[in-house]
Amino acid sequence: MDLFDYSNDKKTLVPLAERMRARNLNEFLGQSHIVSETGLLRRAIKLDRLGSCIFWGPPGCGKTTLANVIASSTSGAFVKLNAVNSGVAEVKQVVENAKQTAKLYGKKTYLLLDECHRFNKTQSDSLLPAIEQGDIIFIGSTTENPYASMTPAIVSRCRVFELKRLSKEDIKTALNRALNDKERGLGEYKANVSEDAIEHIAKLSAGDLRVAYNALELAVLTTNPNSDGVINVELKDAEESIQQKALSYDEGLYYDMLSAFCKSLRGSDANAALYYMQRLIQGGCDPLLLARRIIAHSAEDVGMADPNALVVATNALVAYEKIGMPEGLLPLSEAVVYVCEAEKSNSVYLAMHGAGEDAKNIKDDTVPPHLKNAVYGSTEDKNLSKKYKYPHDFGGYVEQQYLPNSIKDKVYYIPSDKGYEKKVKEIRKNKGKKY
Repeated sequence: MDLFDYSNDKKTLVPLAERMRARNLNEFLGQSHIVSETGLLRRAIKLDRLGSCIFWGPPGCGKTTLANVIASSTSGAFVKLNAVNSGVAEVKQVVENAKQTAKLYGKKTYLLLDECHRFNKTQSDSLLPAIEQGDIIFIGSTTENPYASMTPAIVSRCRVFELKRLSKEDIKTALNRALNDKERGLGEYKANVSEDAIEHIAKLSAGDLRVAYNALELAVLTTNPNSDGVINVELKDAEESIQQKALSYDEGLYYDMLSAFCKSLRGSDANAALYYMQRLIQGGCDPLLLARRIIAHSAEDVGMADPNALVVATNALVAYEKIGMPEGLLPLSEAVVYVCEAEKSNSVYLAMHGAGEDAKNIKDDTVPPHLKNAVYGSTEDKNLSKKYKYPHDFGGYVEQQYLPNSIKDKVYYIPSDKGYEKKVKEIRKNKGKKY
C-alpha cells in the first residue's frame, strides 16, 4: 500500500502521525537550532551539498521526517533501511547499486538507516568504505547517543545533529494543523477540540509528536458526534486518550538520569533525588540498583560525618528485598532523604584512594618487626614481636609504629569538622594522635 494514497478507506488505515509528516522544511516543526533560515542543515539541503550525517534525538522529535524531507529535496537516489532487520548483504547491495547509479546517471545515493545504533561492528565495517569513498551519503537516525552506541569509525565520518524534544507550543501547533487539514489530517471529521484538551495532550506527550498525534486521533475517532455531526472533544476525552506521559527512556537518558540521581544525593537535594529515583523506577529501572547507589553514596559522600547513614541505607535495601513493591519504596525514600540531609564528608573516600595509590606504587612495604606474626616467624621475628605494645594494657591506645618505614608518617584519613567527625577529631586529640 502507498502510504501517500489517502483515497477512500486507505487514509484511515495510515496513522495520523504518518499522514501528517512534514513534506518540506517550511512544514517542519521545532529544531530551529539546525533548520532555521541561516542554519547549516537548511543551507546544505538547499544547495544539495549535505554530506553523511547522523540525526540523534528522542522519539517523535522529527528524525525520520527530516530525513524524508532531505529525500524529497535532493536530486539523488534515496534508499531507506532499518538496522533491526537489515544485514550485511542488504548494505552491500545498496552500495553496489549506488556505484552503478553514479556511473550511469551521475547521481548520488542517500542511504537512510533507521535505528542505526543497532548496527554491529561487522555491519558497520561493510558500510565504512562506501562512506569514505563517497559512494553513498549516509543518513543515520537514532535515539541513542551515537558517540557511545555506534562504531567510532562511522561517527567520525559523519556530522552529528542532535535533535531536541519538541516544545509544548510546537506540539499544539502540530495538533491544530492536523485538526484543520482535510487532505491528510482530521479536518473532514468536524472535530471541535477544546483548548484544555489540546493543552493536556501537548503536555503529557512529553515532546513526542507521534504520541500526541496518536492521542488526538484516538480522541476524535472514539468520541460520538452530536446531533449536528460535530465531534466535541473535551478534557476528559483527552485524558482517556493519552492517560499519562511515556516514561520510558533510551540508554543515554537513562545514564543521564542515573548521574543526576547520584549527584543530587551528593548535593543534598532530597527533592531532586526523590524525583529522579521515581522517574527511573517508573521508566523500568530496577530499584535494587538505586538502593546500591544510595549505599555507595552513604559511605562516599556522608562517610564518618554521619556513620548512621550507611546503616539506614543498608537496611533500606534489606527492607526492599523483604517486602518488595510498592511498600519497599518507602524505606528507599527514607534512605534517600537521610543521605541527602546528613552532614557530608568525603574523608573516607580520600583515605581509601590515598591508601590504594600507595599500596599500588610503594615498593618498600616491609611490615614493622613488632607487628610480624609471632607464631610462624623466624626466631628473630619472635623476639622482635615481643616489643609489640598491646593497646588494652595501656587503656585502649598506645602510640607505636604500624605503617612500613617508607611511609611511616603518611596520613590518609583526616576527619573533617562536620557531624560525627568533630567527635573523632576530639578523640584523636585526647589520645595525642598526630594528623
